[in-house]
Amino acid sequence: MKKKAIVFGVIMMALALSACSGGFKADHHYSIAPFEFTNQNNEKVSLDDLKGDIWLAQFVFTTCTTVCPPMMTNMAEIQEKLEEKGIEDYKIVSFSVDPDVDTPEKLKEYLGRFDVKDSSKWEMLTGYTMEDISDLAVKSFKMPVIDDPNSDQVIHGSRFGLVDKEGKVVKSYSGNGDVPFDTIVKDMKALSKQD
Repeated sequence: MKKKAIVFGVIMMALALSACSGGFKADHHYSIAPFEFTNQNNEKVSLDDLKGDIWLAQFVFTTCTTVCPPMMTNMAEIQEKLEEKGIEDYKIVSFSVDPDVDTPEKLKEYLGRFDVKDSSKWEMLTGYTMEDISDLAVKSFKMPVIDDPNSDQVIHGSRFGLVDKEGKVVKSYSGNGDVPFDTIVKDMKALSKQD
């Protein structure tokens, strides 16, 4: 009888702990290489600066004629849904994949084209080489970034990457078509409650 009570207690504790975690389940744990880049306000932003926050990452550029405008619009919609749910501890990090063209000023102007709820939550990053951002995208986010030699366009991944408070990429979602808005918001809410 005592053995059953102990087993029951262990099961109940495990259930309580899983309930506390908010039900978030990571798909992977990709480490992000350390970086320090420049945002749209000409401020330095490093991976260490972002630790302690959860963030949603994307790769875009200001002269993109295909997937970037819808991705930016979708990210703005995610922010609106986060605000509606009262989720405040997050960042949205957009890495430019055309750093030679995308100055902080251009990125600030580009962000202004989208109806974002709170621009202070956005880090529009530049200030590195094409090789640097290609390496970061492939090694840390498992997404391609390839300069198209035949045009002014850049081939890049169109997924959003969810990053936990430790700076690990834990999930990724479609950022262009069939964006799972509710799932992203639910995951960010659950992840924000984890220590």
